[in-house]
Amino acid sequence: MVFSSILFIFRFLPIAMGIYFLTPKKLKNLSLLILSLIFYSWGEPRYFLLMIASIFVDYFISINIEKNNKNKKIKILLLAISIIFNVGILFFFKYINFFIENINSIFNMSLNNVKITLPLGISFYTFQTMSYTIDVFLGKVKAEKNIINFGAFVCLFPQLIAGPIVKYIDISKELKNRDINLDEIQEGIRLFILGLGSKVLIANNIGSLWNEVETMGFNNISTILAWMGIIAFSLQIYFDFNGYSLMAIGLGKILGFNFPNNFNYPYESRSITEFWRRWHITLGQWFKQYVYIPLGGNRLGRARTYFNLFIVWFLTGLWHGASYNFILWGLYFGVVLIFEKLFLLEFLKKLPNWIKHFYTMFLVIIGFVLFEIDSLNGVYNYLISMFNFKNIIVDDVFLYYLIPNITLIIFAIIASTPIIKIILDRYKYIRIITLIFGMILSTSFLVDASFNPFLYFRF
Repeated sequence: MVFSSILFIFRFLPIAMGIYFLTPKKLKNLSLLILSLIFYSWGEPRYFLLMIASIFVDYFISINIEKNNKNKKIKILLLAISIIFNVGILFFFKYINFFIENINSIFNMSLNNVKITLPLGISFYTFQTMSYTIDVFLGKVKAEKNIINFGAFVCLFPQLIAGPIVKYIDISKELKNRDINLDEIQEGIRLFILGLGSKVLIANNIGSLWNEVETMGFNNISTILAWMGIIAFSLQIYFDFNGYSLMAIGLGKILGFNFPNNFNYPYESRSITEFWRRWHITLGQWFKQYVYIPLGGNRLGRARTYFNLFIVWFLTGLWHGASYNFILWGLYFGVVLIFEKLFLLEFLKKLPNWIKHFYTMFLVIIGFVLFEIDSLNGVYNYLISMFNFKNIIVDDVFLYYLIPNITLIIFAIIASTPIIKIILDRYKYIRIITLIFGMILSTSFLVDASFNPFLYFRF
């Protein structure tokens, strides 16, 4: 698949940006829509019509919801059609084989799996279009009458395939009228280079360490190597996903859009509640606004609040993938958050900050074991390796991987805090040198490296 490499994105951007800036202002959304469809179709040509269908269905339904504003029954029916359509295509492409496998297992049947591939970005753009239709239904936004503007919103190429999740209300004004100025372009370039460096220089390299540990077999690694491996993955997924988000936000600024922030140094958190306010912010806000609050939020008593949290985190886990490990991962954090609401947050307030931080990162790292290893048996074996202190704790294999990677691990840990941002913001000359050097180095790594996947493209 062409999108398995960041190289395609890197080659596409200069051409796309050149066309966009040469296009007259009145036609910029049209050029953005065409470029976005080309971008998507290049990676998934077979699903071009699915993207077009997503645009047309929610465009026409939302207009008709607004036209029938005084007829509540028709409004509800139209909203239901939109939700059924979006959830339906998401279920079919992402979960149908998972559903079939469970039906076969439960009822001892032998239904055949459906031979399909997961369309790129389907989890992201279905949520975006659903949020738009719901907001029109609730009267939070006016239905977009210009289908070009709406199409540009749905398939905006910087964030189309891996977020952040951008709601229509976030960029509705900019879709109609946006000014592109030099300061915003400079800020966009800065964010793009920082995101590219995060992805190429940190995530790819530290991800190679995790891949090495993963291929050894979970029963064949020492305790400390198991910990180093999953810590490496924890750093990889942060710099991979945050890197893409920064690139998307930077490209958005260059194009004249202000996308919402998606990460806020989550590894500085001192509780799991705080962590989930800082990690994948747009997804958390989406579930809060469109699932948790409609279910009643925390307004209907404690028992209902905990039930609502359970539902939200079950769905959060399921959103990430059609596998029991993702469901377990979601429920794991749901249970922890419920316990924090019950008593843990009050207890944590009495503890030193370093203990709160250790508690949070310990639970986050354990959570990433559930997230990354797709078989429950594999999860069990890896956790056994992590906590089997009767095993060889330190061995030559651990030292073999530690020595060449220790500098990278330390740098990645430092880079996951605001320290580097503070330095770059304070000293302009260091920022300029870092950005130039980072761009040159990232480009060099792109040319030479073969390991360039974006982890969140699979969602």
